[in-house]
Amino acid sequence: MIAGHVAALSSSAEAGIIIGLGIPVAVCAAVAVIVWAYFRLQAHRTDAVAMAAYRKLAEEAVSNQQELRTELAKLTEHVQAVEQLMRDVG
Repeated sequence: MIAGHVAALSSSAEAGIIIGLGIPVAVCAAVAVIVWAYFRLQAHRTDAVAMAAYRKLAEEAVSNQQELRTELAKLTEHVQAVEQLMRDVG
């Protein structure tokens, strides 16, 4: 009879230890996952901001390049006119 009570006490003590250690371990694991996900999200946000700045820079570069091509075409026309004038004179 005493052996039955000792066995029951032993299994309930083991269950208490498992529950007592299992819950904090599970909570710590959940907190670790949440912290990891938060910092990963922050990294993605930083990358998104950098990519937006890069896109803006690329758009500005394209518009500047188009303006430069237009100005270069105008200068080419002027140079051709001057060359024609020099040919006519000389």
